[in-house]
Amino acid sequence: MRPLLGEEEALAAAEAVRSGWVAQGPRVASFEEAFSARVGARHGVAASSCTTALHLAVHLLDIGPGDEVVVPSLSFIATANAVRYCGATPVFADVDATTGNLTAETVQPVITDRTRAVLVVHQAGVPADVEALRALCGPLGIPVVEDAACAAGSTYRGAPVGTGALMAAWSFHPRKLITTGEGGMLTTDDPEWSARARRLREHGMSVSAADRHSGGGAIVEEYLETAFNYRMTDIQAAVGIVQLSRLDAIVERRRELAARYHAMLADVPGLRVVRDPEWGTTNYQSFWVWLPDELPLSRNEVLTELAARGVSARRGIMASHLEPAYRDHPAAELPVTEAFTARTLVLPLFHDMTGVEQEAVVEALSSTLAGALVTRRG
Repeated sequence: MRPLLGEEEALAAAEAVRSGWVAQGPRVASFEEAFSARVGARHGVAASSCTTALHLAVHLLDIGPGDEVVVPSLSFIATANAVRYCGATPVFADVDATTGNLTAETVQPVITDRTRAVLVVHQAGVPADVEALRALCGPLGIPVVEDAACAAGSTYRGAPVGTGALMAAWSFHPRKLITTGEGGMLTTDDPEWSARARRLREHGMSVSAADRHSGGGAIVEEYLETAFNYRMTDIQAAVGIVQLSRLDAIVERRRELAARYHAMLADVPGLRVVRDPEWGTTNYQSFWVWLPDELPLSRNEVLTELAARGVSARRGIMASHLEPAYRDHPAAELPVTEAFTARTLVLPLFHDMTGVEQEAVVEALSSTLAGALVTRRG
């Protein structure tokens, strides 16, 4: 992945610097308004990262020690960590082998009387079937929160992912389609959650620093609760506003490149690739492939061979429950998750990728797989 950054972003950042207002201020407010409108939410609360936005979401639900939150293990570790930050216990559920996402069928078996929320991830930009999860969880009084870190520009049932979400958290890390360097956003339709999240990200202040400085006179803030410093800067937001204007073009280009991958890899025996689910479209934030089951090479051996051929691929989605940080966590039966993380890898995909570069990737992968399978059969 390479972020698509240009002169417009550089000029926007420079203008913010020249303005003298570089902390959270008017540009952050403008970015919040534009981004929330783009994803179909009434309110957006910018944060320092998607991780901190996730933490805010769990905190807003008043989840704490003794509570459980169902999460996928097949996700970046921040998903589970956000639950631990609140003193609660992440409970790992397995995922669908086609989408890599939680489903109602994988979540239902791990729900207990201590389940306080389900945190569903739109993994690698592939939209999860959130309506099915809401149908399961709603009658039980269990809120569904969306980790949409990778999903800007993806759609679900004809609308942008995030439309109608109770709360959704987004990432603007450089590996995502649009970036602010680091940064995130929490979106919601609930005005009370939005207002409280704004306070929580800024030490619990009753009046934001921006409003205090622009209000005139002597405005003395109060600190209403123990909170956090999760602010985004105006420099970041200035870049984000420009990036957001590019989102449609970025998604269109990535889907075009993905379609070429689909066509060129269609005849590789046993190889499965990421695709749109029946209920929506993916932005192809990552183009993952599932290696043939009969392949004698491990995922890491394939990555090593691709690197030797000049192709920089990377491992597929991690399984958090297999990481040292969760070694003391209760064991979970997650066969699909473990197979997914062991047998998938992510191919290069970026806006300025040329046809020649894409053909080189396909040739390297095809040759590696064919050579290994011939050796095995021989």
